[in-house]
Amino acid sequence: MPLAHLKSLITNFKERSLTTKLLIGSVVLALIAVFWFGQRNSRDGAFFRTVPVNRGDLLATISATGTVEPEEVVDVGTQVAGRIVSFGKDKNGKTVDYGSSVEAGTVLAQIDDALYAADVSTARAALAQTKANVQRAEADLGQLKARLFQAERDWARAKKLGPSDALSQADYDTALSAHEIAKANVNVGQAAVVQAKDAVAQAEAVLRKASQNLDYCTIRSPVQGVIIDRRVNIGQTVVASLNAPSLFLIAKDLKRLQVWASVNEADIGNIRPGQPVTFTIDAYPGITFQGEVGKVRLNATMTQNVVTYTVEINTDNSDAKLIPYLTANVKFMVAERKDVLLVPNAALRWIPQPDQVAPNSRPQPKKAKGGKGMAGDQEAKEESGRGTVWVLHGKYVQALQVRLGLSDGSMTEVQGAGLKEEVQVVVAEQQKEAGGPASSGSPFTPQLFKGKQ
Repeated sequence: MPLAHLKSLITNFKERSLTTKLLIGSVVLALIAVFWFGQRNSRDGAFFRTVPVNRGDLLATISATGTVEPEEVVDVGTQVAGRIVSFGKDKNGKTVDYGSSVEAGTVLAQIDDALYAADVSTARAALAQTKANVQRAEADLGQLKARLFQAERDWARAKKLGPSDALSQADYDTALSAHEIAKANVNVGQAAVVQAKDAVAQAEAVLRKASQNLDYCTIRSPVQGVIIDRRVNIGQTVVASLNAPSLFLIAKDLKRLQVWASVNEADIGNIRPGQPVTFTIDAYPGITFQGEVGKVRLNATMTQNVVTYTVEINTDNSDAKLIPYLTANVKFMVAERKDVLLVPNAALRWIPQPDQVAPNSRPQPKKAKGGKGMAGDQEAKEESGRGTVWVLHGKYVQALQVRLGLSDGSMTEVQGAGLKEEVQVVVAEQQKEAGGPASSGSPFTPQLFKGKQ
């Protein structure tokens, strides 16, 4: 009864006759008694929400997020500086661009080669000059050899005559000196020929370098693949320094892709090469892609004190549905159970109030790891591979001890005496509305005297 109405009855109470006053007083006392009795027995309006134990298959997975990546990528740069003057043609005859399929050796771009062509011409001219110098040095050597021959003949005649009346001492010494000078000149001539030939080799090296730089002005694809990134435009000047500028990014084979997933260090021990993986892509809702673990990279990263490892997942992309750099929601298949009894994890977490437990099965509160009483005991059991579910026993609940198996985060495999399919286990407690059916409000709304979950 509303409080205002009750006050109105009390106000008019003095204006009534004795009989009326007695009648009204009796009604008021009855209402007060009913109110306090309802408050005292509010728990009698509580009921337990249950679900049946089911038999089915359970798959335990590890979830992670990753990125679709090409299996092998080649970064095409340039070794010379210059202005981009044109792009090449792909195998379909179209100008090279994003997504173009190219063969090994396909021309991707052309750099202005005017300066490098001039360097080649200069190097060719220098080479021709050094070759001419070789010919001149060889000719000079021939002359020197002829002079040596003449000096040898003069010296031979001088030795026969010796210093005498026929040949003075001065002429004798002159012939000897001329012979020695002629031999020395021949050696000098031979050295000049060697020097000229070395100059030719040097000029040839300069020409090869200039020719190679000229060839570098034509950017060719080193591999067969698909261009996934073009980083220059016509007219743009590229400068080659210590780090070669990147012009194109080519994926060798988009039929073989990888997913690079970041896995928490707590889960990395359950990841192994060859492990089956499924993943979904937001761009293709409703489609599940298959893959397997290729390798676990050992160079871990730390972000805000969280250590993660990159796991490479190989997947087949023969239908060309996947494209690089999509975000993937990955699930690693850790373990699987077939035809086992399953209960919701909420049934293992729910704990009743002591007065809700059947009198003949109420445990004595005791201290346990992680807490006190039944809550702490429940946590200790779960850590040891044991757990408790609660089944209805009249208007009370009764504990049923179970052994815990595999869990997928929402359902858990259980075994235990008295546990079988379709047995109703308690997952929550709700209150009945006064004089009506069970409340259908949100399960997240706070309930008075509700058992712990």
